Amino acid sequence: MSDTRWRMAHGRYALEMPGSWESPADVRSSLEGVGYLADDKIAQVVFLATKLHKPILAEGPAGVGKTALALALAKATGRRLVRLQCYEGLDESKALYEWDYHKQLLRLQADAGAEWDELEGDIFSEAFLLERPLLTAIRSEEPVVLLIDEADRVDFETEALFLEVLDSHQVTIPELGTIEAVTLPIVVLTSNNTRELSEALKRRCLYLHIPYPTIERELAILRSRVPDMPEQFAEQIARTVASIRQIPTRKAPSVSETIDWARTLLALGVDELSDSVTASTLNVLLKYQTDIERTAKELSLELDAEASPE
Repeated sequence: MSDTRWRMAHGRYALEMPGSWESPADVRSSLEGVGYLADDKIAQVVFLATKLHKPILAEGPAGVGKTALALALAKATGRRLVRLQCYEGLDESKALYEWDYHKQLLRLQADAGAEWDELEGDIFSEAFLLERPLLTAIRSEEPVVLLIDEADRVDFETEALFLEVLDSHQVTIPELGTIEAVTLPIVVLTSNNTRELSEALKRRCLYLHIPYPTIERELAILRSRVPDMPEQFAEQIARTVASIRQIPTRKAPSVSETIDWARTLLALGVDELSDSVTASTLNVLLKYQTDIERTAKELSLELDAEASPE
């Protein structure tokens, strides 16, 4: 649906999406300009999301760039980022809105003799409303990117709170009525697949699976993020990390951990991988001792040796 048709259908203003994005190639170039290297699939989904006004549901293992995609979209489009960090126990009062009960109580105490019908309309008004991220994104007069991060951490009841925002770009508050979007947000939901999201949520989104990068793409990321690293050394790192990800571990190395490892090795004055260097710095890539020991065994590394990064 075009922006004009969206405005006509919903009877309100909706901000134009970035007019310079006429193709997925434009999206890819724009994201690259802010340091995010998108592949063809990512660029296409982002392009379609902005054209069709659909949220993006980005799933995949932790650390592959799902959250970074939303941050890059905000930078590339000049939009403000509004982030809802999901967690177990998140409810409406933290995700959507709540009333300032202390302020309401003071108001009631100040007018103790007033009729309830008179007070009710006063205390359930804008002056007593506390915005949370979902409502902030809907009411924002400046364009925003709404990031709903790790949506799989909340329960199904809380997940249902997202549906009205994703479907109609509006929020219903019983005491105030329906609040419609002032501008049309770009919405990105991320999931690490810790639980299956509902079909109701999935069907409202464009699905994007972001896997661990290929060696070639991770090498390109290293070139971009660690530009001082020699090309051959960067390729060694990318290939080694790719082989470690094939080993069954509790947590495979993320892209950010690959970058950290590269920077660690440069800081130690290393310019070539050796068994001793890899063994002495595996703790930068892997976060569980059992993973370090299993990886060392698979790669025939001696962890108890006094490995010196030289």
